[in-house]
Amino acid sequence: MHNHDTSERLASYADVLAGELPGTWTSTHLPPEAKDDLAELADRIWDLDLAAAALAERPLRQAAVLSRPDGAQLVLLDRHDARDGFLIAAVAPHALPDEAYHAVREPNGIALADDPFLSAEQIAGDLLARYDSALAQVRHNALGGIQPSQPDRVVLTWQQDGSVATAPVDDRAGAILVTHGFAQDPQSGIFRLSGEDTRAQARALREIGPQLDALGIGTALQHPAGRTTPTSAPAAMPPSPAGSRAPATRAR
Repeated sequence: MHNHDTSERLASYADVLAGELPGTWTSTHLPPEAKDDLAELADRIWDLDLAAAALAERPLRQAAVLSRPDGAQLVLLDRHDARDGFLIAAVAPHALPDEAYHAVREPNGIALADDPFLSAEQIAGDLLARYDSALAQVRHNALGGIQPSQPDRVVLTWQQDGSVATAPVDDRAGAILVTHGFAQDPQSGIFRLSGEDTRAQARALREIGPQLDALGIGTALQHPAGRTTPTSAPAAMPPSPAGSRAPATRAR
């Protein structure tokens, strides 16, 4: 039997947490009827401690998901051990390769008291800090040698096959890249520009520089070790206002 009062309590608690956590968060309640969504969510809960133990004893029958614009997600779960409060755990990113998680420690979840305001402080000072660190590690691992970009600087990296790859932080930068021929890998989120037509590639790289700069986003072109710029496309170097811009401090 589904307990309506329990669902309301879970959803209300999650709504308060979303408003109290640092940054911008939204809350979505998944009721027992959302079986497919709950099954997919259960597979992505990034935990080998409290949440994992709870799910081993009882399948996920409802949950509230807290989401941040950068893709970070937390899941709020009922406790079934006769104690008040909830469990909260991190959710792993969508569709990253298994090797990205190698040697990255799980940001195990924590138990929360019945007070969502105190719990928000607990999450911010404990779980969220560990989750952000783990997220940064797996996302970096998924880049496969591509240097991460920063909010105010898109780093473009030559690849051995002559293509150019990048992982922009800003969605506006991603939109400009796609407009100029970059294709995004749905698993890693990496944008790649083919090198099959070097003239088209050079033109695209020349054009994105000023457009990104208009958004306050610099560009930089990086060559992996042992790789030199193709002589057939010397014009592919985009303008690099980053030379006069102080390097951004990484968010994580």
